[in-house]
Amino acid sequence: MIICVCKAVSDKTIRRSVEQGDVISLRDLSRETGLGTCCGKCVPAARSTLAQALSALPAASPIHAELGLPSGAQLAC
Repeated sequence: MIICVCKAVSDKTIRRSVEQGDVISLRDLSRETGLGTCCGKCVPAARSTLAQALSALPAASPIHAELGLPSGAQLAC
């Protein structure tokens, strides 16, 4: 599903970026893809998709370690 029509960013792109460790925040996502930099109507859906992708990461994910979070901590954006 396309989340940002202006920059053609899909939910798959967001999930892949999170899984690869490239994105841990909406700011990161915006920098990497341009999402939310035109009309901004995509931001709520992007925030929701990002939160789902982050919460789906395994507790032992390198992102947890990078953020200094304990194993099993929940991530939210």
